[in-house]
Amino acid sequence: MKKTLVFGASLKPNRYSNLVLNALIAQGIETVAFGVRPGEVTGVQVKTNLNDFQNIHTITLYLNPGHHKEYYDAIVELRPKRIIFNPGTENPEFYTLLIANKIQVEEACTLVLLATGQF
Repeated sequence: MKKTLVFGASLKPNRYSNLVLNALIAQGIETVAFGVRPGEVTGVQVKTNLNDFQNIHTITLYLNPGHHKEYYDAIVELRPKRIIFNPGTENPEFYTLLIANKIQVEEACTLVLLATGQF
């Protein structure tokens, strides 16, 4: 599997981004995490600097759309192959920018994709 970045990772066990970190690791998917607070989830370091990431295939997004704009350029510069917009993160303006940069946009729930073998 290709490297996946959980963007908006939370250290709180009841958050979906935290559940996804656990699910990705359980399925043996190489996983890295970006969040507002540094820490560790299931052995994955949650980093606060996007410059720490390279060779990302998939970004699974768990960030409120109101905060997306400040990360537009940094995310495009990571050159992922696809970005999964989980429920509540939908952002048509961002889709346009990503598609113009040849980045696949997918509206889906990462937990469902993992559970059904569609990830």
